[in-house]
Amino acid sequence: MARSNHLGASWRIWRAVVRLFEAFGYVGALLVESMYWLITGPKHGQRVGWRAIAEQMVEVGLKAVPIVAVLSFTVGLSLAIQLIYTLSEFGAESQVVLAIATGVTREFGPLITAILVAGRTASALAARIGSMTVSQEVDALRVMGVEPVRYLVAPPLLALLVMVPTLTIISDFVGILGAGLYSSGALGLSLTAYMLASLDALAPADVLQGLAKSVVFGMIIALVGVRCGFVVRGGAEGVGQGTTQAVVIAISAIVITDMIFTFFMNR
Repeated sequence: MARSNHLGASWRIWRAVVRLFEAFGYVGALLVESMYWLITGPKHGQRVGWRAIAEQMVEVGLKAVPIVAVLSFTVGLSLAIQLIYTLSEFGAESQVVLAIATGVTREFGPLITAILVAGRTASALAARIGSMTVSQEVDALRVMGVEPVRYLVAPPLLALLVMVPTLTIISDFVGILGAGLYSSGALGLSLTAYMLASLDALAPADVLQGLAKSVVFGMIIALVGVRCGFVVRGGAEGVGQGTTQAVVIAISAIVITDMIFTFFMNR
């Protein structure tokens, strides 16, 4: 009996590993095919429409600005309160400006932005494509000679590759501003002096590190969302499960990727 249970557990682990590699392969294929249609689509009469890309940029980017700004401001303020309290225990209040500026641009700005966009966009992509999958609209596109990846995947992918870094820049500024509103008074500086000190404390590499992360995060959000939509089965219930799965997988992948980036880029 024990041997049978051991074999059963090993088989389940093996199946899980195989499914994981299948998912990575599927996502990789979506990425390659999307890049193919973005580059060579006009030659094959399958141009990726700029209007569709612009609509996606508005949906995933502009409409997310208010919530990104509010939460970035709140996190910046909370970070300032915590750092000033902690560093004051060691008499290192002078390092608050540097710690906040680098912490926001390297870590908190891109991470907060990606998690918020994942919650909004990965779920929306999974729901939209999942609904089309179960209603056989995706098959209808193929029958009409329209490549589903070119039509459904390439526009949001390109939009997220542009808009997630853009939102990250907004998040960085608002986060530092929120921290400055609290820290300037605690440090005896004006808000203008605090913001200038933050700019002086930052190096281009600090901002570029956050932007590099945000490009990868945008790719993850798009590919996870569309992948969960394409594999939906089972009608409305399946669409709901796919939507939930898209958010969970996207946020988990973002956090793990952020950890990997942080480990290798800060050694």
